[in-house]
Formats: sequence, C-alpha cells, structure tokens
Amino acid sequence: MTAKLAKPALDLGVVTSDIARSLAFYAGTLGFAKENEVVFPGVGVLHRLRVGESFFKLLAPEKPPTARAPAGGITGGIGFRYVTFQLTNLDETVEACRASGAKIAVEPRPLRPGVRMAMVEDPDGNTVELLGP
Repeated sequence: MTAKLAKPALDLGVVTSDIARSLAFYAGTLGFAKENEVVFPGVGVLHRLRVGESFFKLLAPEKPPTARAPAGGITGGIGFRYVTFQLTNLDETVEACRASGAKIAVEPRPLRPGVRMAMVEDPDGNTVELLGP
C-alpha cells in the first residue's frame, strides 16, 4: 500500500513559546504570508502561514508546555529536528535573519554542486535549513 497524497506539499506544525516573536521571524523576516488563525478550545491558537503549497503552522498553546525539545541542532536528539526551505535568494535571506537577531548556526556554504546551504535558529532555537543556488 502506498499513501496517496491529496496535495503535493507537506504541512508542519510548531509549538511556540512566544507567538509574537515566532510570527515576527517566519512572517516578518522570512516573509511567509499569514493565511488565517484557527482557535482550538483547550489547546490554543494555530496561526497558518503559507509556504508555496504547504502550510507552516505555529501553535500558541493555551498553557505553556513543561518540556522543550533538546538543544544541539540537527543531531541533538531523536525525532524531527529541522525544517528545510529551498530559496532563490539564500544570501539575502541569511542577512535578513542576521539583521533580525536570529542566530546563524551555519554560514552559507557549498553543500553539493550547484547548491549552497545555511542554518539559522528561530526564536525557540529550532533549526531552519536554507538551501539555494
């Protein structure tokens, strides 16, 4: 059996500690368009940002979680550790992240022929990989 996708995209949900800072980074600095908010009583407010055909969903929980994902970048723990965005303006985006105060974990560098990469951290310390030509 093979999963049959209803859309050619992957949506990702991220629990935030400070929704204003996360929206400033993802919608402000990276420029992802905020589509809407969905209130889930007893859970929190989900902010849906459009990224191509995907949604990057930021959850502002009603009650702050007691646990955090382990630090240490992509090898700091088991499970989903980073998200990748493929860009056409890698250097410009890294400079915008730097100007916003985001930590640049890996400066832009060659990854493979024709592809460069960088890694930045969002306000909660999540690793964001940026790829570009």
